[in-house]
Amino acid sequence: MIYKNIKIIEGKDFVAELILNRPEHLNTLNTTCAIELDHALNRLDENASVRVILLKGAGKAFCAGIDLKEFEGQSVMSYQLWAQRMQQPLITISRMRKPVIAQVQGAAVANGTGLAAASDIIIAAENAKFGLTAIKAGLNCVGPVVPVARCIGPKKALEWLLYGDLIKAAQAFEAGLVNRVVPNDQLDEQARQWARTLAQKSPLAVQIAKKAFYEAADLPYEKAFGFMTEVFARLCSTEDAHEGVNAFTEKRAPVWKQR
Repeated sequence: MIYKNIKIIEGKDFVAELILNRPEHLNTLNTTCAIELDHALNRLDENASVRVILLKGAGKAFCAGIDLKEFEGQSVMSYQLWAQRMQQPLITISRMRKPVIAQVQGAAVANGTGLAAASDIIIAAENAKFGLTAIKAGLNCVGPVVPVARCIGPKKALEWLLYGDLIKAAQAFEAGLVNRVVPNDQLDEQARQWARTLAQKSPLAVQIAKKAFYEAADLPYEKAFGFMTEVFARLCSTEDAHEGVNAFTEKRAPVWKQR
């Protein structure tokens, strides 16, 4: 697929930058952009030279939601298909083996908040603003609120959904949506360093941990432990697990084979 609305930059440090590239539209998602984003996420998940995906927005915003130029003149069925296309990248991220770090500056509202929340980790600039703002236009963010609620809990998520207030980066951090807030001029450097650090860890251990975390999230408490024990046992049987233990005890850098 030839991308018109996104850009991919692969680094030699096993980190790929996946950039929403509609800065003149504040990186809002239209149908083409959403399809391209989903395709790129799946493509990077299968790329052996990529271990971590850094999700970014070009220009002054991360993603200001859905492009409402596509809103008028659709049937109920076409609206449903349209909404499904917009939400699919949020679902895909949770199914991916590789971690996705959202690097957020400026507006990350409506589906932009959902996209950030669906990512595994969020690092935000001090000027970042989040919000399930569609209620202000007579709509709602019932899709994006799904990953948001898993980050901040149902009561706070429902408040965001019903009131549509803008949430500053510091507030989002306090609520549990954002992992780290950094000065605006340090966002690129610190996000890249965070991604690079994660990319140096055992790819197998990271990917298995992410998959297990999401699969165990909805299990009853005791069953979650049983499931995680099985996952851990399978990891222990891999070559990389033994390499990691040996490298740790021998005080040397591990050489990962991803098997």
